[in-house]
Amino acid sequence: MKILFASSEAAPLIKTGGLADVAGSLPVAMRHIGHDCRLVLPGYPDVMHKAKGLSQVAELKQPSEQKPIKILEGFCEPHDVPLYVVDAPYWFDRPGNPYLSPDGDDWVDNAERFACFCRAIAAIALNQAKLDWQPDIVHTNDWQTGLVAPLLQAAKKRPATLFTIHNLAYQGLFDHDTFVRLNLPSHLWSYEALEFHHQLSYIKGGIALSDRVNTVSPTYAEEIKTAEFGYGLEGLLQHRGSHFSGILNGIDYHVWDPMNDPNIPASFSADDMAGKRLNKLALQKEFGLPEDEHIQLFGYIGRLVDQKGVDLILQVLPGLMDAGVQVVMLGSGNRELEHALEKINMKYHSRVGVKIGYDEGLSHRIEAGCDCFLMPSRFEPCGLNQMYSLRYGTVPVVRRTGGLADTVIDVNPTTMAQGTATGFVFDEADASSLWQALEHAIQFYRRSGTDWEILARTGMEQDLSWEASAQHYVELYQLALDDPGI
Repeated sequence: MKILFASSEAAPLIKTGGLADVAGSLPVAMRHIGHDCRLVLPGYPDVMHKAKGLSQVAELKQPSEQKPIKILEGFCEPHDVPLYVVDAPYWFDRPGNPYLSPDGDDWVDNAERFACFCRAIAAIALNQAKLDWQPDIVHTNDWQTGLVAPLLQAAKKRPATLFTIHNLAYQGLFDHDTFVRLNLPSHLWSYEALEFHHQLSYIKGGIALSDRVNTVSPTYAEEIKTAEFGYGLEGLLQHRGSHFSGILNGIDYHVWDPMNDPNIPASFSADDMAGKRLNKLALQKEFGLPEDEHIQLFGYIGRLVDQKGVDLILQVLPGLMDAGVQVVMLGSGNRELEHALEKINMKYHSRVGVKIGYDEGLSHRIEAGCDCFLMPSRFEPCGLNQMYSLRYGTVPVVRRTGGLADTVIDVNPTTMAQGTATGFVFDEADASSLWQALEHAIQFYRRSGTDWEILARTGMEQDLSWEASAQHYVELYQLALDDPGI
């Protein structure tokens, strides 16, 4: 199959979260199993700088655009995935991350920016860019690509469309004036298309008008069909019925491999875990903590937002300090949470290490050096860090939600006897429930080094690679081709 994979970010070119990891890995897996999968991205400065072999192959005139939009072709390393870049400097050549200005606020013209991106994707999909290549299917992801299916809907000989929801909390909502200003077809302003409670909803367009819709774990697919997690779109997702499903993300075993990871001081594997102790000592040193392999070390990597349950971690930190463990945290986000962590770092400087920001190499070292990984998310569409943790023998402590429920099996007498336990799982999104799970993890760690190693090794032996998930996507692509849902 010829697949155009459209995303607003993709590792290693540009990354703010898990979407980038998926967009950087799934096309690679597709190509490994024989499909012609090509990636399309906006021309952010990082993309223009890091992509290889970029050259102009097309020029597009878009509504309301004073200058033509250039389409560049090149490659995304290290796997040489074919790449199209939408070179529109007015919209994308700016500082900050893809969605936020340097002061942390949404770019005020995000609607226009990603409408430009979606129109370019649609032009490539319909071969209007004259690239001598037209996809069989266009795979779009999250609200930033939500206009693609609506733009393709009425076209003759259009490709099939799949829309993947990575996080329903981010919807791309704008007012009716924006809809008018974007010069979108008037028939799309309806409750069956883009209109959502008198607003323009990019994500609704992708859900309502794509041939197939999926999200990134089976449990999250069920959760977002409920009022608690559906953000008002639960009825539409229920309406899509058999055309909506969940496929668990995988992780890139070329990037996340403790035996061949250039970011960590010592390699190790499920068969020989001696190197993990060296990684722990090196991580303690990097954060300025006492170097002691016997002190249990907990880690957190992620956005500092309520969704991730960071406030719950803050509530249980005094108890963790009393228990004599160490904690290292890497992330950025909510300014109040950032300041709270900085204060705790100062108060417990010999027990807690904090780095505000993001550092890819450090994230690998945290996964490799910690004994436990904290992930008390209020909701988690899939989650990747718990899978990285399992791969690196770092036992996750997670809430039973979304992809966390699908990937971590709780430690109890039955699962230990069966040899299936991989982590510590709790149910309620409150500090008391998290603390019970942490107490269990601390007691278990102190009970027997052998039992802990068995638990960590079980996690390392799980198959969480993209290969199985990629095959499920191939089946979904075929369904979209054989039985269009729109």
